[in-house]
Amino acid sequence: MSDRINARLSQPLAEFVGRMVGEAGLYETPSEYVRDLIRRDMERRDGQFVQDAILAGYRDLAAGRVFASSGDFKTDMAALERKEADGWQ
Repeated sequence: MSDRINARLSQPLAEFVGRMVGEAGLYETPSEYVRDLIRRDMERRDGQFVQDAILAGYRDLAAGRVFASSGDFKTDMAALERKEADGWQ
C-alpha cells in the first residue's frame, strides 16, 4: 500500500530538485529523491535515539546510578525499579 503526497516547491527548491534528478543527477525521478530523503531522515532520527540513550547511560554512570547485573533481564529490571523508587539510596 502506498500514499501519494503532493507538494508545492518554491522556484529555488524546484531548481535544486531538477539538478538532483535526471541524466546529470543522482536520482531518476523526483519521487525517488524524496523517498531517499525520507529514509535518510528516518535513519538519522533512529541514530539520534540511540545516541540519546547512550548519553543517558553515561549520565547515570557519572551520577552513580549503577548496580551489578544478575544476568537475568527481568530480575535486573525489578532491581532497577526498586532503585529508582528509593531514589538510588
